[in-house]
Amino acid sequence: MNKDPGTKKLSCSRRDVIKTTAMAAGAAALSGFTACQASVPEAAPPKPSVGESPTKNMHLSMAAYSMRDALGKGEMDLFGFIDWCAELGLPGTELTSYYFKEGFDNSYLHQLKLHAFRQGVTVSGTAVGNNFCLPPGPEKDEQVASVKQWIDYAVELSAPHIRIFAGRAPKGVELQKAIGWAVDGIKECLDYAGKRGVVLGLENHGGITARVKDHLAICDAVGEHPCFGVNLDTGNYRTNPYEELAVAAPRSVNVQIKVEVSGANGESVPADLAKFRDILIQAGYKGWVALEYEAKEDPLVAIPGYIKQLQELFV
Repeated sequence: MNKDPGTKKLSCSRRDVIKTTAMAAGAAALSGFTACQASVPEAAPPKPSVGESPTKNMHLSMAAYSMRDALGKGEMDLFGFIDWCAELGLPGTELTSYYFKEGFDNSYLHQLKLHAFRQGVTVSGTAVGNNFCLPPGPEKDEQVASVKQWIDYAVELSAPHIRIFAGRAPKGVELQKAIGWAVDGIKECLDYAGKRGVVLGLENHGGITARVKDHLAICDAVGEHPCFGVNLDTGNYRTNPYEELAVAAPRSVNVQIKVEVSGANGESVPADLAKFRDILIQAGYKGWVALEYEAKEDPLVAIPGYIKQLQELFV
């Protein structure tokens, strides 16, 4: 795989502390989904000035996971991915941890950062694939150490945010016990993240975060912290996706946009991108909105069209 930052193999931009309305939404969510539907914050954010866009402080990025096949096969590297983000007119690039070269050091991270800078693109964040649904012990310690290591890497990249997972409950383990394990893992990393100035966003990535009720229960148990919030993935709530997204959105520190959502029968159906935007506006969200493409169509063919749609919506 070519890792020369001067070579392109394929041509192919936080929140402070969780707002009171967000906490109210989360508390309502815990009482069941009917309560979730009624807990969308009632107070709309301040209206923008005349001629001012309500999305002016939302900035578009793209997750490297969108190009997972090409990156995994060595047909593209992260330098080429940064180039493509720049060609698409994106102000941000999200560098998923899975596609960093093996055995990299800080010099490699600095090359990526410098390459993005020269392309006029900001490293909006990175993403790790950890599992905190483990009891105390060596395996759990290894997962915590990995996230802390990626906090250090994020600092070297000048990346303000890391997407983290809670994980999946092992077979036979009750949900509440698994949630407790995940909360312990997150707390072990948060003070370190705070010292290093990196925000951790807990994604609704299936497992024990598949339902907004449980996702926000984990956040509530972790407690308020200026370097913690929700990494909102618009494609990962499966029951009533738009309603669930509206409940979690006020607590978001990063957003990943999917082009599909779960339909009434569990099948993937095209997402209403404008509805995603409206949910974020209603939540008063400010920050990065990264496309994470997972649909079946060739990403090289489909992604430019979706980026154009997002650029028209987030102006």
